[in-house]
Amino acid sequence: MTMRILQTAAAVAVCAMAGSAWAAVELPALQLDKTQTTVSGLSSGGYMAVQLHVAFSSVFAKGAGVVAGGPFYCAEGSVVNATGRCMASPAGIPTSTLVGTTNTWASQGHVDPVSHLQNSKVYLFSGSVDSVVKTGVMDALKTYYNSFVPAANVVYKKDIAAEHALVTDDYGSACSVKGSPYINDCNFDLAGAMLQHLYGPLNARSSTALPESSFVEFKQSSFISGHGMASNGWAYIPQACQSGATCRLHVALHGCKQNVSDVQQQYVRNTGFNRWAETNHIVVLYPQTSTAATNSCWDWWGYDSANYAKKTGPQMAAIKAMVDRLGSGGATPPDPDPVLLPAPTGVSASGATASSMALGWNSVAGADGYHVYRNGNKVNALTVYGTSYTDTGLAASTTYQWTVRAVDAQGVEGTASAPVSATTLAASGGETPTCTTASNYAHTLAGRAYALYGFTYANGSGQGMGWWNIFTTTTLKKTGPNYYVIGTCP
Repeated sequence: MTMRILQTAAAVAVCAMAGSAWAAVELPALQLDKTQTTVSGLSSGGYMAVQLHVAFSSVFAKGAGVVAGGPFYCAEGSVVNATGRCMASPAGIPTSTLVGTTNTWASQGHVDPVSHLQNSKVYLFSGSVDSVVKTGVMDALKTYYNSFVPAANVVYKKDIAAEHALVTDDYGSACSVKGSPYINDCNFDLAGAMLQHLYGPLNARSSTALPESSFVEFKQSSFISGHGMASNGWAYIPQACQSGATCRLHVALHGCKQNVSDVQQQYVRNTGFNRWAETNHIVVLYPQTSTAATNSCWDWWGYDSANYAKKTGPQMAAIKAMVDRLGSGGATPPDPDPVLLPAPTGVSASGATASSMALGWNSVAGADGYHVYRNGNKVNALTVYGTSYTDTGLAASTTYQWTVRAVDAQGVEGTASAPVSATTLAASGGETPTCTTASNYAHTLAGRAYALYGFTYANGSGQGMGWWNIFTTTTLKKTGPNYYVIGTCP
C-alpha cells in the first residue's frame, strides 16, 4: 500500500510537471556490459521489440520481452495485414512464411545471422481478455520463436484476465479496462517477472521513491529527425551507472498512444522497470515516437519506410544508434590482439551529380555494417547496413577519394578498402535529369520514394504516385540530390 501511495503521488507530480521545460541533454556514454542488452515492448512496441531482437540479434542476444505483439514481419508491409491478421484474426498469420523471410533476409545481410538467437531468453505475455491484439497472435509469435530459440528459454504467460495494457502490481487502471494510459493494475509485477527471466536472479526491487536525478531526458534528435520520432527521449540511469559502475541495458518501448505527449511520463515512470533497475545496475532506455507517427505507434507495418523491419529501417537504425551511444563508455576491455574484418572489395563510385556521388561495394562476411570515409574523414552519421551509400553535400567539379571499412557487432572497424576516386559534375542551372521507370515498390526499395498508409510518394517533391505495390508503375525524374518528380526525360 505504501508503494501504491508513492507511485500515485509520483504520477500526480509528473502530470503537474508535464507543461514545464525539461532540459534535454545528450545521451551519455556509460560503462555497459554489452552482452547483457535486452529489449521489451507493448503492442506496437512489442512488434518493434521483436524487430529489434531479430534484426540486431547480435546486440540483443540476451533476450526480449513481448506484450501483445506478434511474429517478425507479420504485416509484410500491409496496413490491412497489420489491423487484420496481426491483431484481430490471427488464424491468417503465415508463420512458416515469416520464418522463411527471416532466414532469407539473414542470408542477405538485411538482419543479423539467426544463430545469435540460439541462446536468447524470451518472455511473452498476453492478457486473456485483450481485445486489441488477440491471444492467438501471441500464440503465433511463440510458434515463430520456436524456430530460432530453444523451448526451455521461452516463458509464455497468458492466464491473467488483463485487457490491452502493460500490467503492474500497484499502478494503473483496473485490470479489465481498455484505455489510456494502457497501464493496468492486475496485481502482477510483469516488469519483474520479465527481467528475472531475461537476466536470471535479481536483487529485490527498490521499495523507496526513486531519485529524480536518475530520470534523464535526452536529445533523441541527435540520432534521427522526423520518421515519426520525437525530438527527445527518456532514460532511467541509476546513480551507480552514472558514476562509472558497469551496468546492463534494457530498452523499453511504449505502445500506441502511449508516448510522453499522450500520457506524459507514465510509461517512463510507472511500468515497474525502474525499481528493478535501481537495485540491479540496469539502465532503462525509453525511446519515444512523436504524435506525427500514426497513432503514436512504432513502425511495424511500413507507414514510414518499406525497410521498417530491416536493420536499415530509420526507426530501427536510430534505436540501435542510441544503444551504441550508451555503451560507448568503454566497459568492454578492447581485445589486445583483435582479428580485424577484411577490407571490402569492389568499391565503386557512380551516378555523379554536381553535389553527390553514389558508392557501392561487396559485402564482407561477419560484418554488422560499414563506415564510409571521404578524404580520410568518416561521412556517415549512423552505421550503413547495406552495401551502398550516397555521399551528399559535395562541391561541383571536385575530385574526392573514398574508402570503406566493415564494422563488427562491437563497433570495431576492419581494414580499409582500396581507395576509389571520382569527380563531381560541373555546376549548372540544375542537374541533368535522369529517369527511372519501375514499380512503386521497387522505387521505395531503391530510395527514390517512400510509402505511407499504403500509398507511395516521390522523395523530395512528395508527389503522390498511387498505391504502394508491385503492379503500379511510375517514371520518376531525378532533378537534384534525392529529389524526384513524376515525369519523363527529353
